[in-house]
Amino acid sequence: MQSHLNLKIKKRESFRPFAPSVLAEEASQWFEMDGVSPYMLLTANVRESKRLPVEENQAIGLEKLKQERSLIPATTHVDYSARVQTVDATTNPRYHALLTAFQRRTGCPVLVNTSFNVRGEPIVCTPEDGWRCFLNTGMDALAIGDCLLLKEEQEQEMADASSYTFGPD
Repeated sequence: MQSHLNLKIKKRESFRPFAPSVLAEEASQWFEMDGVSPYMLLTANVRESKRLPVEENQAIGLEKLKQERSLIPATTHVDYSARVQTVDATTNPRYHALLTAFQRRTGCPVLVNTSFNVRGEPIVCTPEDGWRCFLNTGMDALAIGDCLLLKEEQEQEMADASSYTFGPD
């Protein structure tokens, strides 16, 4: 998922990990942290109980990046750290409800989080910016407020073929 998101959506190098959004009340079960981190400003290690066994001597260099290191691999760095965003029901009720629903379905209170932009472009600021970014990337669906847009239902000729032509750094 990390590689897919980086190459098809973010248009950046495939090795870059993403930040985990986690229910605030579950954060200490998944990460070695006791406080809150609502703005992804803090890093914490993934708890040992959530790590996967890795044969350290079997991979070298960039091959280490392809090894799944935890139950949340797209958000776990090679050193088992993550830039955590805790989500509180009081300050972010809608996102908290989404994470809660995801946890009910999967047993995992963590979702991948990233800024809504592609390499070389500013962060999306309007619904129109979001729709244009959606059409010109490999996203399958876009949720804006109470609306859910599916890629296969969009008129692809509306996509701007000249956008997002940046190669990796």
